[in-house]
Amino acid sequence: MKIVFAGGGTAGHVNPALAVAGYICQKEPGSQVWLSGGKGNIEEKLAQKASYPIYTFPLKGLSRAKSLAGLKQTAKALLDMQKATGACKKILADIRPDVVMGTGGYASFPMVRAAAQLGLKTAVLEVNATPGVATKQLAKRVDCTMLSFAETEALVPGARRTVLTGSPVREEILTCRQREYPPLFDNGLPTVVCFWGSVGAKYMNEKMLKVAELVTRRQQFNLLQVSGASHYGWMKEALTKAGVVTDRGNFRLTDYLYDMDRVLAKADLVICRAGGTLSELCAAGTPAIVVPSPYVAENHQEKNARILEAAGAVRVITEGESTPELLYDTAWSLLQAPEVLAEMGKNARAKAQPDVLEHIYQTLKSL
Repeated sequence: MKIVFAGGGTAGHVNPALAVAGYICQKEPGSQVWLSGGKGNIEEKLAQKASYPIYTFPLKGLSRAKSLAGLKQTAKALLDMQKATGACKKILADIRPDVVMGTGGYASFPMVRAAAQLGLKTAVLEVNATPGVATKQLAKRVDCTMLSFAETEALVPGARRTVLTGSPVREEILTCRQREYPPLFDNGLPTVVCFWGSVGAKYMNEKMLKVAELVTRRQQFNLLQVSGASHYGWMKEALTKAGVVTDRGNFRLTDYLYDMDRVLAKADLVICRAGGTLSELCAAGTPAIVVPSPYVAENHQEKNARILEAAGAVRVITEGESTPELLYDTAWSLLQAPEVLAEMGKNARAKAQPDVLEHIYQTLKSL
């Protein structure tokens, strides 16, 4: 198969593409895969690490602000989209893929739009319960819209065809409980891993500065804090000034996680947002405290999180509620109840969808 995956801005829009790409190459050795996304975004690093060629364009999302600055940003974003769409048509005419698949985010729009305009076979995948702007617009143009939640179908009116596939997760995460990994820390304490998505979240990282101080002072559990690349510098400086050592003991600071399979297998508890990470938590059977981002379209992260909360797989704390003390105390309370954590992990695993990759593969083949 020759396939182009388009998506990016965050790892949550790239990792599903990598999961499907890996599965296709496993099913059909010799397949050709290309990625497409925004210049300077996380998709460039992830594509390079996975050894896939990638086409990138200077793209930005539409502004939600109703100010003059917001209108200017939106106007420029639309102009950049138009230019990128033209460039994508030339690329597609050259490589002639069998199908082009969008995996979400504004960075997916120009390549999928160009493919649809050229009459190529096209599909999009929506990993959230509430579809983003790109998915809503592209669903009317593509041959198939793949959904992770049944509730999403009503939110993509005009879609030519919808298929409930679930959200894809990389094979190494699906099987992480079957493999042996070295521990994240070697001191025998339970371990919490905290991350706020591939680009981080400044407001939540600021709260985690205090949590890190509590962790190093009380020595009750380990904390691996993932800052996101743009926040690593100031976090390290602030923690050092506060007397927190960031590279040994029971606290570590890092900018990004490339070995998510090991992390999800060895963490006793995760603290995170509620985007595409939730599918990985379920696949790995890892319990979590979830703090949904309130800054996303139609509050879709909280809707994602509440579905898993109702299933007993996660604890939800809203961003407004999430003081450093509450985050610490909730984590420590759960770590002292291993039977509760085990039940949460079991409930998370029950929500996993192990046949997602095969379902998506067969859907693409049907095109």
